[in-house]
Amino acid sequence: MSATLLIGGARSGKSALAERLAHESGKEVVYVATAQAGDGEMGARIAHHRARRPGHWRTVEESLLLAGVLRHECRPDRLVLVDCLTLWLTNLMLSGEEALPESGELALPPVVERERAAFLELLVAGLPGELILVSNEVGMGIVPTGALTRRFVDEAGRLNQEVAARAGRVVLVAAGLPLVMKGPPC
Repeated sequence: MSATLLIGGARSGKSALAERLAHESGKEVVYVATAQAGDGEMGARIAHHRARRPGHWRTVEESLLLAGVLRHECRPDRLVLVDCLTLWLTNLMLSGEEALPESGELALPPVVERERAAFLELLVAGLPGELILVSNEVGMGIVPTGALTRRFVDEAGRLNQEVAARAGRVVLVAAGLPLVMKGPPC
């Protein structure tokens, strides 16, 4: 498996780069969308992404069980594009599963650790084909005031570090420009 992590801020161009790389691969593309349309604005974002994708790409919408989708969809002759890991993490954190409070720290629902572990295990074990993972870098701004938001920033940072350590290529995207941090050029 060849895994690429594309990371950057909101509207940095990371999704457009992921789509370009997928198109240029010449492989069958499966687009795994993790977003949920919780409001009209998010619905419009999802519609924009859908309209931009080629019609022959197959889309799988999965907001929680990413490891299961990757196990099923990754094939040697296929490229799987996941957009995005931070929305997936958000969905897990807000899944509604009850968590026992930890002393002094906001407790994560059990599904977060369970699904993150399953996903990271797959990256270590290797999957057939190519995998492009899109994620937001959310820790470069101001420190959020709310406990849940601070916990999300921490968890997203940890997830991005773990994925970057396992990926063969890591690219930071800013202002539409890719900066390869690890691995071959784009």
